[in-house]
Amino acid sequence: MNASITKLYTFLLLLFVALVALTSTWTVFDAEELEANTENKRPLFEQQQIARGEIRSVDGELLAVSKPEGKGESRIFVRDYPQGELFGNPVGYDFITQGRTGIEQSENDVLVGESNEFATIIEQIRGSTERGSNLTLTIDASAQRLATELLEGRPGSVVAIEPATGAVRTMVSVPGFDPNTIDDEGALDELNNLPEGEPSRLLNRATQGRYPPGSTMKVVTAAAALDSGEFTPDSVVNGDSGIEISGVALENSGNADFGDISLTTALTNSVNTVWAQVAEQLGPETMVEYMKRFGFYELPELDYPADQMTASGPRNTEGDLVEEGFDVGRTAIGQGGAEGQMQVTPLQMAEVVAAVANDGTLMKPTFLQEVTDPDGRVTEELDPAEQSEVISSESAQQLTDMMLNITEDPEGTAAGFTVAGESFPGKTGTAEIDPAAGLNQVWFVMFAPVDDPQIAIAATVERCTGCFGGDTAAPIAQAVAEDLLG
Repeated sequence: MNASITKLYTFLLLLFVALVALTSTWTVFDAEELEANTENKRPLFEQQQIARGEIRSVDGELLAVSKPEGKGESRIFVRDYPQGELFGNPVGYDFITQGRTGIEQSENDVLVGESNEFATIIEQIRGSTERGSNLTLTIDASAQRLATELLEGRPGSVVAIEPATGAVRTMVSVPGFDPNTIDDEGALDELNNLPEGEPSRLLNRATQGRYPPGSTMKVVTAAAALDSGEFTPDSVVNGDSGIEISGVALENSGNADFGDISLTTALTNSVNTVWAQVAEQLGPETMVEYMKRFGFYELPELDYPADQMTASGPRNTEGDLVEEGFDVGRTAIGQGGAEGQMQVTPLQMAEVVAAVANDGTLMKPTFLQEVTDPDGRVTEELDPAEQSEVISSESAQQLTDMMLNITEDPEGTAAGFTVAGESFPGKTGTAEIDPAAGLNQVWFVMFAPVDDPQIAIAATVERCTGCFGGDTAAPIAQAVAEDLLG
């Protein structure tokens, strides 16, 4: 009899322990993950009762505001986006039927006032409506508008970053979407099922687009070459076309032969064979190490939803990032093969030039300029944080001088480009997508001014027919830089 009671007691005890464990898992350990799950609508229902904070650009333009609907206890607040498509990416949207994305998602706690618990308690005591904090972004609306106009409806992206702070000053993805229409019946389904061949509008190309970087990748290769101590700007390498790389002949643009040239000349003229040989001498380990220092292989450390960002680096045919077994010579010039094709985001390439501009130090990118509570008190401000020491200050200065030659030298691939009449460090890139059709992915990366860099930019245009980095992407980056620098 006692044995049966003991077994029953043990069984009930185990059931109780299991109940406590499962309850704790859902209510404590997994609570944050469950609340963030886009399928979980309960937080959205609750937060419709809150006057969600405004979002503004750093130059004062209103990007998102909550408007009341209904009366009394049934009153809710619905989001409105005054700038429409201009900020669909990256601000995103927040609707009870469709969930939330973009900055609306990553800064949700700020916007609903959960970061200001004391104020929330006071409001509950008073019986007043809860209000979220207002958010000022680092993004400049004027430059955002200009970059969008310069893309002229062509799919592409422009990202501008302050090198010393990591502040994202421009993040453009074209074509975009108007978040005001997302709540319309069937609108989201329609955007998710566009006709074949029509470019995606919901994709934030700046953080999710995977593109071959072309010769802009030579900036990373040059940084590794200089900082590793294996090369100097004056190191001489043969730049003839047709040199074998990984057992297959590699050609220069136009099949041009350059003979024995310095690394500075090789960057100025964007000589493929030189930089491929440099990478082969450095080896995959060194190249991967420096790519990781720049932020490759990991999601960007940006205050943005993780599922709306992608990592840059060489990817195999299955889409997996690889650290060995790839053609290091070709990936180092922005190409690759089945075992590792270089793919990058515009944000990543903006970070590359921002690190060079900031004496070799990469700062964490951020959208947060300032947070003010409902009473107007500043509760949070831009707080620059270092992400990594990529290269030494000496190597950064050497690379800056080499990149400056690209706009100063008459033979440079961006010769003659200036910002406010002054030459600046830059690098062109033209990746062939479909040679037979003349389709290229064109790039330009830069920073300015050279003596005191205030802005670093990456601009790219998708599948551009007969286009090159110097004639298509460079003017876009140049104009955005001039706008941001005033």
